[in-house]
Amino acid sequence: MRTHLNPLVFVRNLGILAHVDAGKTTVTERILFATGTTHKRGEVHDGTTVTDFDPQERDRGITIFAAAVSCAWDGHRINLIDTPGHVDFADEVERALRVLDGAVAVFDAVAGVEPQSESVWRQADRHGVPRIAFVNKMDRAGADLDAAVASIRERLHPAPLVVQVPIGTEDAFTGVVDLVRMRALLWEDGGSVEETPVPDGLRDEAVARRRALEEAVAELHPGALEEFCDTGTLSEGTLTAALREVTRDGDGVVVLCGSAYRNRGVEPLLDAVLAYLPSPLDVPPVRGTHEGEEQARPADPAAPAAALAFKVHATPTGRLTYLRIYSGTIEKGDTLWDATARRTERIGRILRVQADRHAPLDRAVSGDIVAVIGLKSARAGSTLCAPGAPLVLEPPGVPEPVVSVAVESRRAGDTDRLASGLARLTEEDPSLVVRTDPETGQTVLSGMGELHLEVAVEKLRRELGLEVNVGRPRVSYRETVGRGVAGLVFRHVKQDGGAGQFAHVVLDVEPHEEGGFEFRSAVVGGRVPQEYVRAVEAGCRDALAEGPLGGHPVTGLRVTLTDGATHVKDSSDTAFRTAGRLGLREALRACAMVLLEPVVEVTVIVPEDAVGGVLGDLAARRGRVTGSVTRAGGAAVTATVPLAELFGYATRLRSRTQGRGTFTARPTGYAEGPEPGCFR
Repeated sequence: MRTHLNPLVFVRNLGILAHVDAGKTTVTERILFATGTTHKRGEVHDGTTVTDFDPQERDRGITIFAAAVSCAWDGHRINLIDTPGHVDFADEVERALRVLDGAVAVFDAVAGVEPQSESVWRQADRHGVPRIAFVNKMDRAGADLDAAVASIRERLHPAPLVVQVPIGTEDAFTGVVDLVRMRALLWEDGGSVEETPVPDGLRDEAVARRRALEEAVAELHPGALEEFCDTGTLSEGTLTAALREVTRDGDGVVVLCGSAYRNRGVEPLLDAVLAYLPSPLDVPPVRGTHEGEEQARPADPAAPAAALAFKVHATPTGRLTYLRIYSGTIEKGDTLWDATARRTERIGRILRVQADRHAPLDRAVSGDIVAVIGLKSARAGSTLCAPGAPLVLEPPGVPEPVVSVAVESRRAGDTDRLASGLARLTEEDPSLVVRTDPETGQTVLSGMGELHLEVAVEKLRRELGLEVNVGRPRVSYRETVGRGVAGLVFRHVKQDGGAGQFAHVVLDVEPHEEGGFEFRSAVVGGRVPQEYVRAVEAGCRDALAEGPLGGHPVTGLRVTLTDGATHVKDSSDTAFRTAGRLGLREALRACAMVLLEPVVEVTVIVPEDAVGGVLGDLAARRGRVTGSVTRAGGAAVTATVPLAELFGYATRLRSRTQGRGTFTARPTGYAEGPEPGCFR
């Protein structure tokens, strides 16, 4: 029956997304167990999971690195990536989403949508990745499917389409009613799923919820609306097809429920992945550029090869490069063109990935997610393609780091080893940045948060045996223009024998409300030729690297070149670039400058008796409380806090709440900081 179909119809490239501790890794473990990929259920608290295989992940009990696994269900191959839930590792999620076709968003049945749930949902929105939702932990005290669905509707704004009703609550949760096929699914502890008729006590509720589901789908899907108007109901086939299209268009999200820890709800979740999420054939052909022209490559094994590297992992036995193959076929021994580095690469081996275990392959085709050995220079974001059909695919975006530490080796002889270790870290994780401070000579490691940097330094210690001293983290400040200056005249004249340098510019500098940097020319009469205007702009951009308050990068300004003059012999691009750089520096010293500091949105979950102390501590850290929600047995306080004030907050919060308080933080941008004098 299937021989005439394209094999890619039976492939799903899937990600698991959620807030930290919502149960992503447990869901992944149960999927591997249900599909027969593993024969023992791994547990996060025991450190026995397949995807959290790194020693730091097992020690900390959280996912740090995105891990890929592959399994089979009902004749389909599922390539699955378990992503981190902590905000410090959002770049791992970003790179995974760049190569995925669909995702399962996991929510805690008690907490509903949590801060990082919202962040990863927005990331998936940016990439246009269709999702289904799995409300996990239905066996917990206080679990409420309707409340979790309401939080999805209010905070994430898709139309939640609930296709299951739980059977039993909290400890008595034993199964679900499938509203699409109107059947009950029951699980015995440690056993398989049993299909039964809908229990009599739930029949009326199931009929009412099925009716509400049909009405919600009819509002979103024209074909379903037509059948609903004609017959007053929707058939199972029409409902399933409409749910598939609504999900893939992003107009709605199918919601299922279960308890991954107790192995309840996993099989229907896998069925929903196959039914509603797209195959590589269902997504638009990948688009890239070649010599400035946009091209599309279909998901066709016979087309020219095109693949995107999204992760690099250095192991003791070699360098693994993870690829999503969008088009064509690659075989062991093939030579590919790295269109990003503009050099050839040879595929030594191709591996099907099972977290830290691998199975060799002779070839991989479009739609596959595999790892390869043998690439020398490919980085995360590199495009690998057929040498005769070059193409550059859009790489994943890399966030700007906001926290820095100074690192140095304790032993003088380890300086070179530290440099190579840091280079390896940044190769594996593009969101880490290493630079040398030009003033202090310190080696500075920058990342997305304290935990991010702590994990990176611990990796140096564990894997390379380096003894490293770490300085107090420093945040990345910015400077901006509070009040501008008009008509600043700058003349650059240099005469030391031979051809001299002459450039005369007049600059207006003003705040730019939209942020960033904008350069305009209002010169008339050709007093400054166009090629020199471009040189002035380049010089102004050079000047943005260091502001007058404390040498921080400058942003949020508009510079207008209003006048100027040239010399028939001594004017040049170099002279006008120098004039632009020095002129803008002088103009910034004449402006009223404002220091900007990074701020984060902090959500603190604390017992009710500790709320007062937590609010006082946030106020002492210059925090501005934006919301407070009472939850069962505690409260969730949301506040905007300068990142510089959060160092050591985890320890302080544990002390104030006897270890019962937790918090998450996500960057929200920059805000006006304290008086700049203390940063000079």
